[in-house]
Amino acid sequence: MVTGKQTLSFNELINEMIADSWYMVTEYKLNLGPKDNLEILVQYIYEMEQGRLKTNEKKANILKYLANCTDKNVTAVKRKLKLKEKVPYRLQAPFFEQLKGAAEWNVSESNIIKKINQEKRLIYYFSEFLGLNTKIKIEPEWCDYIIKHQEILKGWIQYHMIKYLQRRNPNVPGIADKLNSPQERRLTKVIKYWKTVLDVIPVYDIYGDQLLTREDLSIDHFIPWSYVAHDEFWNLNPTTKSINSSKNNNLPKWEKYFKGLCELEYKCYDLMNKNVKVYTEFENCKGEHVNSNDVLMRLYRKGLEREDFCSSLEGILLPVYESAKNIGFKDWEME
Repeated sequence: MVTGKQTLSFNELINEMIADSWYMVTEYKLNLGPKDNLEILVQYIYEMEQGRLKTNEKKANILKYLANCTDKNVTAVKRKLKLKEKVPYRLQAPFFEQLKGAAEWNVSESNIIKKINQEKRLIYYFSEFLGLNTKIKIEPEWCDYIIKHQEILKGWIQYHMIKYLQRRNPNVPGIADKLNSPQERRLTKVIKYWKTVLDVIPVYDIYGDQLLTREDLSIDHFIPWSYVAHDEFWNLNPTTKSINSSKNNNLPKWEKYFKGLCELEYKCYDLMNKNVKVYTEFENCKGEHVNSNDVLMRLYRKGLEREDFCSSLEGILLPVYESAKNIGFKDWEME
């Protein structure tokens, strides 16, 4: 029903699975399970098509690519069939009156389909087994039910998907925000803060040492948003639009860039305690972009010396940085 169709083939179903897993694997670096065939296939396609398919590619473009793909490692029937060996058949198991014991399942797919098609009141049935061309047909009554209650069903599916992914990615934050394509971040208040700073003092980008202007200002997540899934003030710094685009979904080399980040953040911390306009804009940001009282006390209370400030920032940032690196986010440095 994700496709809006009443009938779809195994091949279409598998392409939907690949497209729905795309962001989790490529953008967010989530682990779908030990030696997961779906994750392996998504990673292969992404590595093969870097430059053509982005990590935040639209689902429609991914499906179009899969429909026209001729690469045998992607289209191989054997590989794709592995992705649907059990799920389409066992998904409705609680409704079955037959197929109760393990022996009942230890037969060919063709025979499993025949047995399932003898069951009553199922959500969907199968055409004759024809490999990837086998059709799944959803019953009209169930189509109406699913459409009518789709929001409830989506919520139930997402809840269990979050639990599944959290078990396999125990140290990854923001799992609930990583099921779908990345959403545009709302950084209006942060942009206004940095523009106010630029009006008072010159500010240089920490990656390319470029003097920043209001017109070319862009807000960078030092640790990529696709890992942290938040817009906390301590992880945001100003840069140019082109540099931010170049950095993309990567980790800036710690030993090269953290010192510059620390210097800039402390310089602005010191400024906002001296300049009313800058302090006012920080206060406007604080409610939305500083969501921890502990961080607020460690980084933004008055009277901090540079050494204390930098030590606190490192203590907050470094464990998150190392965790992101451990799951596969790549190092980046300005060319």
